[in-house]
Amino acid sequence: MKASALFGAGWEDDSLEVLWRDAGRVFCRLWRDDSEGQRHAFIPVNSAAAPSSLASVNRLTHEYGLQRYLDSAWALRPLELVRERGQTMLVVDYTGGEPLDRLVRQPMEIGAFLRIAAALSGAVGQLHGCGLIHKDLKPANVLVDAATGRVQLAGFGIASRLPRERQSPEPPEFIAGTLAYMAPEQTGRMNRSIDARSDLYSLGVIFYQMLTGSLPFAVSEPMEWVHCHIARKPVPPSERTERVAAQVSHIVMKLLAKTAEERYQTAVGLQHDLRRCLTEWEAVRQINPFPLGERDIPDRLLIPEKLYGREREISTLLTAFDRVVNEGTPGLVLVSGYSGIGKSSVVNELHKVLVPPRGLFASGKFDQYKRNIPYATVAQAFQSLISQILGKSDMELSGWRAGFQEALGPNGQLIVNLVPELALIIGEPPPPPDVPLQDQQARFQMVFRRFLSVFARAEHPLTLFLDDLQWLDSATLDLIEHLMAHPDVRHLLLVGAYRDNEVGPAHPLAQTLARTRPPTSIY
Repeated sequence: MKASALFGAGWEDDSLEVLWRDAGRVFCRLWRDDSEGQRHAFIPVNSAAAPSSLASVNRLTHEYGLQRYLDSAWALRPLELVRERGQTMLVVDYTGGEPLDRLVRQPMEIGAFLRIAAALSGAVGQLHGCGLIHKDLKPANVLVDAATGRVQLAGFGIASRLPRERQSPEPPEFIAGTLAYMAPEQTGRMNRSIDARSDLYSLGVIFYQMLTGSLPFAVSEPMEWVHCHIARKPVPPSERTERVAAQVSHIVMKLLAKTAEERYQTAVGLQHDLRRCLTEWEAVRQINPFPLGERDIPDRLLIPEKLYGREREISTLLTAFDRVVNEGTPGLVLVSGYSGIGKSSVVNELHKVLVPPRGLFASGKFDQYKRNIPYATVAQAFQSLISQILGKSDMELSGWRAGFQEALGPNGQLIVNLVPELALIIGEPPPPPDVPLQDQQARFQMVFRRFLSVFARAEHPLTLFLDDLQWLDSATLDLIEHLMAHPDVRHLLLVGAYRDNEVGPAHPLAQTLARTRPPTSIY
């Protein structure tokens, strides 16, 4: 491929040779006239002659910052971060090999698969031994040198040095990584943390593709990927093609377990089993069954994140959500308990069931020092939803714009005052019509109810989680009472959490609940 086709006419074809590219960057050989001869670099690409985006440059900068952790024996090690002719380049220590995605278009012979898979597991084990989690393992980020059998990892732009981290439940378009190879916990919908075992799930997807020539799931849109990763079990590779030995298929399916506790716990344990399979295959062209994971011993304490003793509470919450989805009637669920008892963890179990109905989730947390600011927590929750909408395509954005304009009419400024980001979608609205002072609260509640209805619909029901209700302001309390009592409010699940030791009979929340329909309560 000519360099000028990617970077514009300023690039001379004899100075830059494009070797390959993936969705967001190209790998090039740079020819120099000086003593350096040739060098190799990753360059982020958006479109012809377009400058590199800040996000893509930040990934290269982050990858360069990991230089001292990476070894050329198992990683495409960064050497230098340079800027040339308007492009940021990450110069790397490349000595041969090609991306694995060039080799997975057809099912691999079992021996070739086992050799690459064992070497790849070893490289991932070295990565984890350095305290890094890759978070974007995929065939395009694996280099295979057929001549030497060496496997190197690449694409460390979102690699993490944290042993464990949480992914918020962002829309799939916003999540860093590649959806097709993403572990369930990376989607933010599993109420589980990301750790080294997330990379092992990605290895399972890669191995599946190497063995069958296709991905475990066939989907057409991002949210379907999320649903498949967290809920659907793929067809075992041995059932897709009879050339895959049953024992190898079992290894892949263990890697693809939905919860990290059921997967291999270490890349070292995985590599041992793959090497055992390779030894038997090369000796007798057959792989006999053996217990998996005999050498799979974690080198650190791994505490399971499953919620124990909360089955009844989770069931109550999910039942309330099912009622909202199936009947459209609004629901109110209250979760109470002492600080640190796990109220938020129970509520976060909702993220999994929100995926199939395309459910929306917004949350806000009351602050004891902001009790005099009306609706501050509600504004916080809806700002996150508006931010998600702003990242959508122009076509989707126009649909949301039409919905907001129809719902708000001449009163859009009232909601823009609450959520200023809304103006980026609907434009700056005119001042609202004047109404008597005594009618202003009623008008705001009516306008907010209509604003809420744009989110809370049958095609995407809304869950609104308000935490630390013991510190809520009186205006928000009145708004909650209005929403729960009004017949026009539908497809909404309102979940509130509070510290019951701070909400006595005289607390405004307790008094309001006493005179309204009883909510579903979880203690």
